Amino acid sequence: MTHGKEIKVITGNSNIPFAESVCRHIGIRLCSTEVKAFSDGEISVSLNETVRGADVFIIQSTCSPVNEHLVEMLIMVDACKRASASRITVVIPYFGYARQDRKAKSRDPISAKLVANLITSAGADRVLTMDLHAAQIQGFFDIPVDNLIGSPLFADYYHRKFGDADDVMVVSPDVGSVARARAFATKMGLGLAIIDKRREKANQVEVMNIIGSVEGMRIILFDDIVDTAGSFCEAVRALEEIGGAREIYGCASHGVLSGNALERIEKSNIKELLFTDSILYRGVNPCDKIKYLTAAPLFAEAIGRIFEEVSISTLFR
Repeated sequence: MTHGKEIKVITGNSNIPFAESVCRHIGIRLCSTEVKAFSDGEISVSLNETVRGADVFIIQSTCSPVNEHLVEMLIMVDACKRASASRITVVIPYFGYARQDRKAKSRDPISAKLVANLITSAGADRVLTMDLHAAQIQGFFDIPVDNLIGSPLFADYYHRKFGDADDVMVVSPDVGSVARARAFATKMGLGLAIIDKRREKANQVEVMNIIGSVEGMRIILFDDIVDTAGSFCEAVRALEEIGGAREIYGCASHGVLSGNALERIEKSNIKELLFTDSILYRGVNPCDKIKYLTAAPLFAEAIGRIFEEVSISTLFR
């Protein structure tokens, strides 16, 4: 039973196909908006239909160009607020700046907190996202945050691919991803190994050690973000050359794929690399090793539950 308000879904330019897919799963149409830039780069947003009294969901990943898409989102929130929307939920499939969540050295900013402040100050009432790089970023907001989990999408895929095979293992590409990889391994009912990377001296290549035996195994290298793919592909090399892994597969919720990422993936010995469609890849067609799973049904269900004011806790399991 809904609360009687109308649901409206709008989007910026970051990932229009994803927003359209979410709307198809909900069973509504995407609202007509115009997001463009003036000749000097200033962003202009026009809402082409009323949102007065509506429950508005703004779908916008803050992916490359990160700052442009972030400002688009903030201006859309402001436009909806000034147009008397009843509630504004910012849906951020990929939350940029999430890796800047702490002071790694003196005088560093905590940019993830700054972005959280900007979203809140713009007028958002709620945030819906997926696989934050650090779960504690939820605490940077003074409004409710729902952090969906993308791993069930990968778990279903690999269950169909490998069945109940006993030669499959999950590997965390670094110590920082252990909790995430352990949860995935537990969900899959598989063993876990960890790649330990360390730099013994300045300006020297990292030494990689593998905690756990991967010899002769088929590996699922599990992470949340693949950006330049440098560390990811080094992990693939280490698993094969040092650990003696038989086959290596990989998955990550967010395929940022900046710089020479595609070239590195193509040259690596990884069999297949899965991403969700939280980020729209804008370059030339990605290499044949990359496949995408859609997260649109997951977000559609979450949006529907938020609109109907019912629990979404089942989506976290």
